[in-house]
Amino acid sequence: MAERLAKLAFRGHFTLLIGADPRLAAAVGADGVHWPEACLLSARRWTGRFRLMTASAHSVSAVCAAQPRGIDARVLSTVFPSASPTASTPMGRFRFRKASRDAACPIYALGGITGETAPAVSRWAGLAGVGKIE
Repeated sequence: MAERLAKLAFRGHFTLLIGADPRLAAAVGADGVHWPEACLLSARRWTGRFRLMTASAHSVSAVCAAQPRGIDARVLSTVFPSASPTASTPMGRFRFRKASRDAACPIYALGGITGETAPAVSRWAGLAGVGKIE
């Protein structure tokens, strides 16, 4: 599956990140790795080996710890109420704005992002992008 995705990404000029498996990412020529927040210590060993490394974050303090760990961007969740079974309590716009301002790297919003909330989120902070549109 990863090899097929890598071919599609290359042909379509998309960025491909493999979740928490740097060896697989290297084997298929992926652009990088997306790390769960709990795996950031493992991510340090792979700093500089990929074009891009991202990591999930679930708090303002986690976002602020991103840069020293070699992470290029964070995916911050949960911003708004979400139907996702893994969604946590939404942080809301004010905590999201603080996290975006205090972050040492670009932030992608995840959780409850819709066609209506995405433009509002991008106005609140120096947002790099959104992780999902429900």
